[in-house]
This record gives sequence, structure tokens and C-alpha cells, in this order.
Amino acid sequence: MKKYIIIISVVIIAFSLWNCEKDDICAETTPTTPRVVIEFYDFANPTVLKNVTSLGVVAPGFTQGFGFSGVSKAILPLKTTDDSTILQFIQNGSDEDATNDNLDEIIFNYSRQVIYVSRACGYKTNFTLDATIGAVLTTDSNNWIQNITIEQPIIANENEIHIKIYF
Repeated sequence: MKKYIIIISVVIIAFSLWNCEKDDICAETTPTTPRVVIEFYDFANPTVLKNVTSLGVVAPGFTQGFGFSGVSKAILPLKTTDDSTILQFIQNGSDEDATNDNLDEIIFNYSRQVIYVSRACGYKTNFTLDATIGAVLTTDSNNWIQNITIEQPIIANENEIHIKIYF
């Protein structure tokens, strides 16, 4: 009797695995919604990459964000439910001293394309930055960001630079 139970169990497991489809598991290598890739450059020498120090990036209304230090590239998410995202780039924003923070705000304006990936992975969203107002710096009396350029308006992967920020 035990022999038949083991055989039946093996058949059930084999049948279950056999009926498992490729789309039942989302592989880690499957492309998902890409983030915007930003590189930082020296405003005085625009061809030279420049590392940020103690940069904090946060969306308005949120207390937690992203911190960057000693790097010239930041990869940041955009909202998949809206056609714009506001991000605050805070110079000295990831250090302990809040008195030396200098906040510059950038509004990213884009259209969205929702793409079906698979049953297991669901959907992903690609973005296309608006040709005229894709990345707008809100000006104030003490901007540390001097200029922004859009290098690649189509955000479909994270393998290329989309935005350059000069400071």
C-alpha cells in the first residue's frame, strides 16, 4: 500500500511540474519598469563628469528618499501612475547637518507606455520625456544646479544616460 501512495505522489508532483508554464515564474533578468538615469557634470567644464557629495533626492511629501555620495550617476524611479514626477535634489541633503541643505526641484514631464510582459511579471511602463518641458528646474535665488539637458528622451532601459545635470 505504501508503494502505491509513493507512486501516486510522484505522479502528482510530476504532473504539477509538467503543467507549470514558462510564465508562472518571473525571472530576475526580465526587464521591468526602467528608472531615469542621470549623470552629473562640472558646469565650468561641461565634458567632465563630477561626483556629487551628500546628495539627497526625495519626492515632496516623503521623508525617505535616496542618498548619493562620491558618484557621478544616479538612477531614480519615476511615477508610473502620473505623467509627471517632482524630485527634490538636496545638496548636502544626506548628511546630518540640515542647516547646509540647498534644495533644487526638478519636474519630469513625460508620456507613459504600459507594456504587458507576461502573466508572472505583469506590466512594465516605459516613459518618453516631453520634447519641450521634459525636465524643468524650478528656479530660486540659490540654485546649485546650473543646467539640465535631455540626452535620451525615451526611457526604455537603464543602459544609457537620459539626463545630464551640470553644477
